[in-house]
Amino acid sequence: MALTDSLDELIQTSHIDPQLAMKVLLQFDKSITEALETKVRTKATFKAGHLHTYRFCDEVWTFIIKNPNFKLENEQVHVDKIKIVACNAKKPGETEPTKN
Repeated sequence: MALTDSLDELIQTSHIDPQLAMKVLLQFDKSITEALETKVRTKATFKAGHLHTYRFCDEVWTFIIKNPNFKLENEQVHVDKIKIVACNAKKPGETEPTKN
């Protein structure tokens, strides 16, 4: 969110154009995805407290869960709420396999 806010401010002050901001966000997403795939080894599980909201729009699921508990390797963490956004893992230009 901090990156998006900073990019929005740069666009508003005419320091960058919206197309450059989109390129920056795309590169950020690619870099974070690569880092999560290659460098993060810790696993976490969570037990949902209460599913407050869910929606499916434009092939994207959004869940808001209140009072979840996370179990990490050596600790448990309780938070007030989390937002989970999930989308298709298909890469741009990749087609879905045909079903027989």
